[in-house]
Amino acid sequence: MSHDAGPNHSTSRNHGVLLRAAAVLFGNAERLEFEMPQCLLRVARFRGLDRMEFLDNRQFHGNAFALLASAERFLRDTLPIAGRFEADRFERIDEPLYPPLATRESLANALCHRDYAIGGGSIGVAVYDDRLEVTSSGALHFGLTPEKLFAPHESLPWNPLIARTFYRRGIIEEWGRGTLKMAALTATAGLPRPEIEDAGGCVTVRFRHGHYVPSKGDQTGLTDLQQAILALLDQADNGLALREIRARLEPQASERQVQWALEVLRNRGLAVAAGRGRVAQWKRVRGR
Repeated sequence: MSHDAGPNHSTSRNHGVLLRAAAVLFGNAERLEFEMPQCLLRVARFRGLDRMEFLDNRQFHGNAFALLASAERFLRDTLPIAGRFEADRFERIDEPLYPPLATRESLANALCHRDYAIGGGSIGVAVYDDRLEVTSSGALHFGLTPEKLFAPHESLPWNPLIARTFYRRGIIEEWGRGTLKMAALTATAGLPRPEIEDAGGCVTVRFRHGHYVPSKGDQTGLTDLQQAILALLDQADNGLALREIRARLEPQASERQVQWALEVLRNRGLAVAAGRGRVAQWKRVRGR
């Protein structure tokens, strides 16, 4: 398989020889891990606002479609549901913290525009308490800047066949409008416009939620799952293990959803764990 670099490396065949784009789009995960290790997705959930402590840290190898699916699955399992109110509605509107169509656009753009010639490159998805960052190896090309990406601009994908395939599969809708679409979707959701940074050999798209950050002991804005877990802990003087909490929930949530909910409760000062891992006994912090 040829490893031509530059914008023309997306050609899928050259005199019967498969080139990089075909492997990126349709390659087998096991072969890609050894032959093109840069077909890599790194996902992480950090406690707080920096990278000092992991709550989750995983890697996936595979083709572009598989990596997109893995990234979206991680965000579904990791991001909380945010509630908001509109002036003309009495009911609370519960939605994912960041618009799924906007995050999908950022992931698709990262897969289409990254530089696959960088052997140690990857796509990164990092969730912090105050933001979500999607990074991709390489720099902006063709004279594009972060400022120009939020104005009408011509579509100049670094990997044109990958972008064309994503377009035909309905993953991206219109070329040259991805960043404008992200800005419109976040504005509709009441969020700040995404930030784009081109530095350190990678491009980062950064979403901020701009919501109220609760203080310790504050129960404002807890999700239904978090409230249900808190009610279970209220009734268990000796604490409950993760598997016991899952067994008593109705409807039952996934293990990762329960773990994330417990971490939110711990960060809020509403619950505490005695022990480590799945055998830890979770208890309600009394008086809050």
